[in-house]
Amino acid sequence: MYDYTAGKSDWMAAGLPTEGEAAGRPTAATVARRDVPVCHLEESLRDVRERVRAAGWDACVVVNEARIVMGLLHAEQLGRKGDLTAESAMRPGPSTFRPHVPIAEMAEVLAQHDLPNAPVTTSTGKLIGLLVREDVERAAHERHA
Repeated sequence: MYDYTAGKSDWMAAGLPTEGEAAGRPTAATVARRDVPVCHLEESLRDVRERVRAAGWDACVVVNEARIVMGLLHAEQLGRKGDLTAESAMRPGPSTFRPHVPIAEMAEVLAQHDLPNAPVTTSTGKLIGLLVREDVERAAHERHA
């Protein structure tokens, strides 16, 4: 048996404040949009689409009752027709990133994999926000300018 004790990495992965050389540098947590629309597995895709578009978004994070990320709905999935639920239309199990990842690293990952956005979660999978590629590229550029 092993008693796990949280350490520095867990602190940073939770997006909590840090000190020292890395403090103040943009990270996934500081750039992620926290106002991203969320929906639940059983919701009607039609209702989700209307709510997401009315909010000016083209993406929605599908979460469970505990805000654990279950999937993503991008414009392509949101545009699907028929009597679908968010669960049947979503892209399940998206790659998620921890809050402490430096924004320059996130810019590389999003560009390399041609991702329009990426969820930022705690180590337990709870949604913190959504990184939008344009925001990430702008923050990475400003950091190096």
